[in-house]
Amino acid sequence: MFFYSVLGLCTQYLSSKYIYKHSLIIQARQLKIAYTAINKIGLYTNWLLFCVILFEMLKRLLYLFIFLPFIAQSQDLGVDDRIVYTNQIIDPNVETVLLTKVSEPSDPVPLINLQSKEQLQLTFDVLKSTHEFFQYTLIHCNANWEPSDLTQNEYLSGTYQGNITDIKSSTNTYQKYVSYKCLFPNSDMAITRSGNYILKVYRDFDQEALILVRRFMVIDSKLIVTAQVNSATDVRFRFSKQEVDFWVDYKNYLIPNPFIDVKATVIQNYNLSTSITNLKPNFVNNGQLVYNYEEGNLFYGGNEYRFFDIRSLRFFSMNVADKFIDSMKNAVLKPDQTRAHLAYYNQFDYNGRRAIQNKDGLKIVEDGDYALVHFFLKADHEISPNGVYIYGELSDWQMKEKFRMKYDAAKGMYYKAVKLKQSHYNYEYVSPSDSGNVPEHTFTEGDHFETENDYDVFIYHKNQSYNYDELIGYLHLNTNTNKK
Repeated sequence: MFFYSVLGLCTQYLSSKYIYKHSLIIQARQLKIAYTAINKIGLYTNWLLFCVILFEMLKRLLYLFIFLPFIAQSQDLGVDDRIVYTNQIIDPNVETVLLTKVSEPSDPVPLINLQSKEQLQLTFDVLKSTHEFFQYTLIHCNANWEPSDLTQNEYLSGTYQGNITDIKSSTNTYQKYVSYKCLFPNSDMAITRSGNYILKVYRDFDQEALILVRRFMVIDSKLIVTAQVNSATDVRFRFSKQEVDFWVDYKNYLIPNPFIDVKATVIQNYNLSTSITNLKPNFVNNGQLVYNYEEGNLFYGGNEYRFFDIRSLRFFSMNVADKFIDSMKNAVLKPDQTRAHLAYYNQFDYNGRRAIQNKDGLKIVEDGDYALVHFFLKADHEISPNGVYIYGELSDWQMKEKFRMKYDAAKGMYYKAVKLKQSHYNYEYVSPSDSGNVPEHTFTEGDHFETENDYDVFIYHKNQSYNYDELIGYLHLNTNTNKK
C-alpha cells in the first residue's frame, strides 16, 4: 500500500500544471529526486516494482521531451511584444482586416458574452492570386494585454488550433486577391473563461509564421455600469477635452479589495492607441465604485471625421475629384485643408470607421476592387517635424509608414497615395506627439468638447481562485445620447 501511495503522489505531481509552466531541466530534476526518494525506502529490492517505477518515469520523461515543447509553444507568441499584444498586420500582402460580431457587423468592438452562442467573424484579403493555408489560435491575456498564467486547456475546450477554410478569389477586379473568413468560437474550439484574448493567424501550421494579430474580449457580466460624458471639469481643458465619469454597482457580486483587484479601461471610438487603462476607483460607497476624476479620465474631443466614398469606381463619388485607370484603378480625392483654426461644425460621421461595400458588383466581398487613393492636405508650411499621417480604422488606428504623407514645399501640399478597398471611409490627419506614441490632431483637425464620440468602458476583476483578470462589466456610451 505504501508503494502505491508514493507512486500515486509522484504521478499526481508529475501531471500537475507545474509541468506545463517550468523548464524541462527542472522537471528532470524533480524526477530524479522522486526516484532517489523511492530508492531510499528500499523499494529497489523488489525488481518487479522497480521496473514499474522505471517505466513510469521513462514515460513521463518521454512526455516531457515530446509534448512539453508544444505546450510551451502554445503560450510563446513567437514575435516581439509590440507586435503581439496590439492589433497588427505582419504580412505586407494582407489588407482590409475586419474582426466583428457576426450578429452586429457594424459594431467595431469585438466583444462576445461567455457561455453564449455569439460568434466573431474575421475577414481579410491577401493580395495574391493563389490560395494559402492559414490556421489560428487564441491566447488569453490579462487586463494589460500580456499573456495570462492560464494554459490553453484552462480557457479553451476542444482543439487549440483552427483552420481557415472559407476562401474566395476576387472576380472582375484589376487587383487580384483572395479573401479569407472564419467564425469563432465554434463547436471545435469553445472559450471557457472571460477576459482579454489575442487571435493569432499564421500559415502552414507554423506559429512563427504570423500574418496578423487581433484583440477581442469575452465578458461574463456581473456588474452594472453607468456613465456620463461632459466637458472637462478642469478649466484648462474645458473647450478641448471630454471627461468620462462612471460608476460601477457591485452589490450582488463579492469584491473583497476593489482598490487592488479591480481595473477599468476606457476607449474612445475603439481607438486602442489612445485608451486609458488601469483606472482605480477614487471612492467606494455602499457597494458602488466611483470613477469621478478631473484628469485621469480625459480625452481630447477631436473633430468630426473627414470622409470619402469609393463604393463605386465608375460613377460620381462624394469628395472624389477624379478617377482613372492605369495598371490599377485610381481615385483622386479633393484637396483637404487644416481645420485647427475653424470653429466646430457638426456633421454626421462613422467615428473613424469604414463600411466595406461596393456598388459596382453583385458580391460585396469578391467583387470589391482595390484603388490607389490619392490624398492631399494643403499647408503653407510643415505642420509638424514628426510628420503627418492619414489616420483612422483604415490605418488600423496606427501611425504606419505607409500612411505617412510627404510635404512638397513648392506646392504647399502634403501628399500620399494608399491602396484601399472599395468602401465608405472616415479618416483624419494626425501628427505623433513628442513621445512618438500618441496621435495628436491639435494642428490639423482641432479639438472640441462638442464633438460626437463613442466610448466603451471595460471593468476587470482579478479572479482569486485562478489568478487571472476576468471581464465582468461593460458599457457603450455615445456623447450625443449619454446612454447606450
